[in-house]
Amino acid sequence: MENPASALQFVHDRIAHACKIARRPVDDVTLVAVSKTHPAEAIVPLLDAGQRVFGENRVQEAQAKWPALREQYPDLALHLVGQLQSNKADDAVALFDCIHSLDRPSLVKALAKAFDKAGKQVPCFVQVDVGEEPQKGGCPVAELSALLSQASAAGIPVIGLMCVPPHDIEPAPFFAFLDKLAADNGLDGRSMGMSGDYETAIMLGATHVRVGTALFGDRG
Repeated sequence: MENPASALQFVHDRIAHACKIARRPVDDVTLVAVSKTHPAEAIVPLLDAGQRVFGENRVQEAQAKWPALREQYPDLALHLVGQLQSNKADDAVALFDCIHSLDRPSLVKALAKAFDKAGKQVPCFVQVDVGEEPQKGGCPVAELSALLSQASAAGIPVIGLMCVPPHDIEPAPFFAFLDKLAADNGLDGRSMGMSGDYETAIMLGATHVRVGTALFGDRG
């Protein structure tokens, strides 16, 4: 794997190129460096190179790594990009600055309770099952409107939609679909695009791209 700072610069350059083609300001796109399965010592070089937004898949793994890193780098932001079990809502609210995987009514209730208990709110993306793959999690498209209404009634700040398109299928139609769903529901955020397709996602409206392998190499 190349130098982490070089990898980070390469990804930033590709983001800037995609924004230029799409005629979007580069500040429109937040790079979420997905550090799941990678130890703290692999993360520090990216922090030292200026990266401040990171994504983790699992609450327990994040709890083991990030409190110490946050002491050293208090301005970092931690995003939960993996599935969230309702019984981990309190822990997630304590640790994360953004949640990308709100996808069901039971989690709306659990998060609302956790917000009240913690006295803080965490912005959320609603994950949408754009490829009709229930095993991945995500709210079925037909149930999106109802879930957004429930989240609003519960006082949950929903800032956008998130998707994980089916593997090994051209992702562009799924990104375009999520972009339209977000626009139709008056939401600004679109969390879509990973290491293999983040440039396509940016051209189709992504505001947050979740990049792991292109920054860290293969999983630890």
